[in-house]
Amino acid sequence: MPQDIKEKQIFSRLKKRDKEAFTQAYDAYLDSIYRFIYFKVGSQEVAEDITSQVFLKTWDYIQNNNLRDYKTLKALLYKVARNTVIDHYRKESRKAESSLDTAVGDIKDVNIADPGQDILTKISTKADYEIVVLRMRDLKDEYREAIVLRYINELNIKEIAVVLDKSRGNVRVLIYRALQALKELVEDEK
Repeated sequence: MPQDIKEKQIFSRLKKRDKEAFTQAYDAYLDSIYRFIYFKVGSQEVAEDITSQVFLKTWDYIQNNNLRDYKTLKALLYKVARNTVIDHYRKESRKAESSLDTAVGDIKDVNIADPGQDILTKISTKADYEIVVLRMRDLKDEYREAIVLRYINELNIKEIAVVLDKSRGNVRVLIYRALQALKELVEDEK
């Protein structure tokens, strides 16, 4: 069964507060939500804790709210994840600093290239990945987040717009600017 159809079925069942559907959603999205959070917090232990909180908060949200505002389960989960990370840093009273050092192994197996995106299509070796990972640290948080959502977690523009509370046009511009900034940083490295 195609992934989109499966997700729509699970989301439809979640609207009816089906616990088994939530278990399926947990299994389907655990790794990608964890990875998204890890890129934002840089600590395995903290990322695991926040990931657990995300799924608990999502279940609470499903139990107490109508899901009409969300078209996909993925968008809801990433929105909750993003807000939970923000809450974490508010509690800690410090600014987020991503740790991308150990992510090279995770990234090399993921197809992050979109046709026409020069910087991402030129990445062909582990050394290239390491340069990109190091340079991503120098990007603004909003740029780094847009790149991770689009190319690592493979969300579409519409889903990213929901997660970031931006219009689709703003998301396209944000991704374009993020890629341009990353391209300049990587070219300066070489």
